[in-house]
Amino acid sequence: MEGKVKEQKRHQQKHSGPKAERKKLKKQGGTTDEDERKRNPKAFAVQSAVRMAKTFHRAQDIKTKKHHIPLVDRTPLEPPPVVIVVVGPPKVGKTTLIRCLIKNFTRQKLGDICGPVTIVSGKRRRLTFMECNNDINTMIDLAKVADLVLMLIDASFGFEMETFEFLNICQVHGFPRIMGVLTHLDSFKNNKTLRKTKKNLKHRFWTEVYQGAKLFYLSGMVYGEYQTQEVKNLGRFISVMKFRPLVWQTSHPYALVDRMEDLTDPESIRTDPKCDRTVSLYGYLRGTYLKNKCQVHIPGVGDFQVADVNFLPDPCSLPDAQKKRALNEKERLLYAPMAGVGGVVYDRDAVYIDLPANHVNQQQEEVRPTTELVQSLIDTHATLDAKMAASKVSLFSGSATLDPTEEESLQEKHVWDPNTQRNRRKVVFAEEEEDDVSSTTDDEYGDSEQEEDEDKDNLSEFLKEARAKSEKSAKNVTYTPPVKRQKLEKRKEEGEEMLAFADSEDDLEMSEEEESKEEGEADEEESDDEESENESVEEEDDADDTVKKQTESEEEEEQEFEGSVILFIILLFLSIGALQWKDGLQQKASEAFLRQQEAAPNLRKLIYGSEASDSEDEDKELGGLFRVSRPHNSTKFQANALDCSRFNPDTFHDWDLEEMLNSIRDCFVTGKWEEGQDAATLLKEDEELYGDFEDLETGEIHKGPTEQQDPAENDEDDEKEEAEESQMKVDDDEDQKNKRLEKKRRLKERFDAEYDDGDATYFDDLKEEMQKQAELNRTEFEDVDDETRVQYEGFRPGMYIRVEISSLPCEFVTNFDPHYPIILGGLASAEGNVGYLQMRLKKHRWHGRILKTRDPLILSLGWRRFQTIPLYHIEDHNGRHRLLKYTPQHMHCGASIWGPVTPQGTGFLAVQSLAGTKANFRIAATGVVLDLDKSVTVMKKLKLIGYPYKIFKNTCFVKGMFNTLLEVAKFEGASVRTVSGVRGQIKKALSTPLGAYRATFEDRLLMSDIVFLRSWYPVSVPQLYNPVTSLLLPVGQKDNWEGMRTLGQLKHDLGIRNNPNTDSLYKPLVRGQRRFNPLHIPKELQKALPFKSKPKQQQPKGKIPRDLQRPSVIREPHERKVAALLHALSTVHNHKRKKAHMVQHAKHKEFLQQKEKQEEAKLKRQKEARKKLYRVMGQMDQKKQRSSLKGSSQEN
Repeated sequence: MEGKVKEQKRHQQKHSGPKAERKKLKKQGGTTDEDERKRNPKAFAVQSAVRMAKTFHRAQDIKTKKHHIPLVDRTPLEPPPVVIVVVGPPKVGKTTLIRCLIKNFTRQKLGDICGPVTIVSGKRRRLTFMECNNDINTMIDLAKVADLVLMLIDASFGFEMETFEFLNICQVHGFPRIMGVLTHLDSFKNNKTLRKTKKNLKHRFWTEVYQGAKLFYLSGMVYGEYQTQEVKNLGRFISVMKFRPLVWQTSHPYALVDRMEDLTDPESIRTDPKCDRTVSLYGYLRGTYLKNKCQVHIPGVGDFQVADVNFLPDPCSLPDAQKKRALNEKERLLYAPMAGVGGVVYDRDAVYIDLPANHVNQQQEEVRPTTELVQSLIDTHATLDAKMAASKVSLFSGSATLDPTEEESLQEKHVWDPNTQRNRRKVVFAEEEEDDVSSTTDDEYGDSEQEEDEDKDNLSEFLKEARAKSEKSAKNVTYTPPVKRQKLEKRKEEGEEMLAFADSEDDLEMSEEEESKEEGEADEEESDDEESENESVEEEDDADDTVKKQTESEEEEEQEFEGSVILFIILLFLSIGALQWKDGLQQKASEAFLRQQEAAPNLRKLIYGSEASDSEDEDKELGGLFRVSRPHNSTKFQANALDCSRFNPDTFHDWDLEEMLNSIRDCFVTGKWEEGQDAATLLKEDEELYGDFEDLETGEIHKGPTEQQDPAENDEDDEKEEAEESQMKVDDDEDQKNKRLEKKRRLKERFDAEYDDGDATYFDDLKEEMQKQAELNRTEFEDVDDETRVQYEGFRPGMYIRVEISSLPCEFVTNFDPHYPIILGGLASAEGNVGYLQMRLKKHRWHGRILKTRDPLILSLGWRRFQTIPLYHIEDHNGRHRLLKYTPQHMHCGASIWGPVTPQGTGFLAVQSLAGTKANFRIAATGVVLDLDKSVTVMKKLKLIGYPYKIFKNTCFVKGMFNTLLEVAKFEGASVRTVSGVRGQIKKALSTPLGAYRATFEDRLLMSDIVFLRSWYPVSVPQLYNPVTSLLLPVGQKDNWEGMRTLGQLKHDLGIRNNPNTDSLYKPLVRGQRRFNPLHIPKELQKALPFKSKPKQQQPKGKIPRDLQRPSVIREPHERKVAALLHALSTVHNHKRKKAHMVQHAKHKEFLQQKEKQEEAKLKRQKEARKKLYRVMGQMDQKKQRSSLKGSSQEN
């Protein structure tokens, strides 16, 4: 049974049916749709013109909705890194996501993420990740520079207030691309609940961003990281995403600072720790071009003038343009100086190499020369700089030595940097250190001189000792291959010079023959040097000894100097890559040498009489890369040799000779400079290019060279034609046919492009025009070097710049926190001024309270965050701007502030407080800038109240409204009103009492009337501009900035209570009874009135006389008992009757229901009976009709 395999049921193909028919037709070579359209074209015609029009309109609407206003593409050829801001509430997974994305792109793990992290994600794209903490200041700043926002949402909790706050900030400052990321999905145990939560969050996210916005799901974590495939998918979306330029970003230069250095003089800091600092900020320039000496704003610090701007080599450069699909490991760069990652840091003054110890002590399969060399440098205690500073150089034999301390020299100073938490090697100049140098350093320098005189070590021996130390310290970590270590030990035993830096193991294993040759040559050179120097120096044997020592020290110093140069170049190569410097090294070195020789005059030849020619055999090679030049015999001359600086009359040139003329012929315009660039060739090409032409002045016609060709040229042309004909014969006919068809097709496409409009629309023309403008911008300075371009157009976006700013507050450096972003925002020429701004403002619908006029408000406008006092107003129908006490609930209103001048149309948002996190929505209002002047005059309504004290018919004297005659004269002719609505006008002032006036009214006033005058007076805008300096606060308190407090906050903090206005308090109203006079109608009027309206003569009823009043009956006790008994009996009787009535009512109700059912059944029976009756009657009628038809047919 086991041997038998059960056969699977075979698939039975259909031989009939529509599917089989379609397959048969397909085999026969025709499609059913095309055949049906050909056979029956009317069936596929337009069935409904209305439906077709609707379909067409819908398609056009969808197409038009995708259109945007085309903008000129100003992105440079090497764009700056894309700024990706990771936003979300606390503990939602922001840092973990950044770590996973960095690991996905660069294969590296990053510990603490501080500041911007820049990586190379592809051949044409770099990314800068920045984490946004839960601080409203950081949210506002990063929303202005973000290109892409990764919005993390805790799916187990739902949306939090920070998410909506950041979305509203983005809506105001230009909406970047936003992608949602759902985390904590592994907390859902029920799959149905998970799907429902995803759907709800997705639709809510679409409501806030746009329909169809991308939302990623990170389903869970594995070993503290998100799943690799999900992170990879997210990285792919980020890598291919396109970005639309935002108006504010493209019109202003800005940089997200990724490194900060304090350049202040240490002596100034020592004398005054609170002095202003000079700081250099580094970052990629974005937006538009930055001019030197311009004005910039640092959000959280203030406005500053740029002292100097330089561009530096790109620390995270894009890979070379090569046709390949992916990046190799060397090109996956990571640059994060604030996080302590970046390898080599470039500066204008120095190059910093950062190699943490944990990277070197790791177990590695192979030892890279870069790591070994740098580790040996780290382990050394004495530096080459110190030895060079202590050495002395003699230019001529027997001359005085030059002390390097007399000239300006570079020295090193170890400084502990609290910001980066590491030792920094600071370069200190001699002038700066004159005051700080102590006597101990002089002693050390003297000791080092004695040591150098005694020792005859060179660069290779120094590196050998350093490597030996590093091997001793790393004995427990066995990462060196055993073969290489044996060879190194062997070289140590022989006492030979080791290579400091070699290309491979083959270079390290030099043959003994070459080494012995080099040693012999070096000995010969030393002996020759001593002999030549002994000849040139006078006097005694003691002098000979001193000369020997001096020459030996000079050789050692020369070797040390060359070794330091080699070391610097090696360190520079470390920053470039592992072995990238090897490509074409010999060719590069020769080209550099030739350029140097061509550019600079040969001073050595001028001084020593002849140029030294060091052969390759005499030079000593270091690592197959550098050659250490040794002194040669020919380079030494005797003291009585010929002075080459004098003119020698014997060496004159005979310019009559043809040879001498030919030697300088090529130095002139008519000479032959290079192949194909002599004058004759160029003139010939010009004639061939322009051909025949007519001289307009003389009328002479000059013929081109086409008619006068040489026979040799004709022969060459004939040979070419014969070769082409033979080639055409060899070609197949099919290839010729294809070529002709291709040529025709290209000609037709060119013709169609020139003469057919096609489907080109205005939108396409506009896009083409923008494309041409972008191409023109790109090609204008394409061939100019960067130094010249910067002078004309400024520093272009994409450059890595160093901005030096002086007079920064010291708190910026001392309280520096890399977790908070530093943005360098460039300002236009007018944006540095402060003035009046007119805005349109609306209170945010989610903010809890309305805003009050003259309450200080914190605005985010442009790059700035500042506090000001706004005045809210609204425009009336007559154009007057009326002051509002509070903002309207669901309407826009105007606002006037005193603040920095910002271009019109710039959006802003308002926050009432920045201190701490509140439960409610923090964004108080949003709006836009309208005007930049004081054209709007805000008016406030003022009611003046007066009281009449004399009344003459319609004229009245009013007092209490004004205080002087001058005030009354100013308001003559103004309209006044009373509370009851009687209108009047001010006529003239009265002499007494002061401020009284005469006014006329429409009707007679009463003494109880109150007269008021509605007037308007202008309100001045308070001039308060208080920048938010949150970055100057101590670490940990940067989100607790407090500015001016409102009046309510002041009273609350100080415990002040308002004294209530007594007139505003509620009191019990006591109204006296009013007596109205009787209505009096004149008798004449009564006669004219109809009877219905005439007053009736009705006598009022008087009191009833006592005799007509009925006396009250007083019952006796027995009667009271009888009455009580009767009352009780009647109560019982009424209760029984009521109960019986209820029972009867229930029975009657039931009876009615039964009767209704019976009625329904009866109606149903009657309906059925009627149906039967009608059916029988219909049948009888049909029979009659049939019989009548039969009878008529028989009669016929």
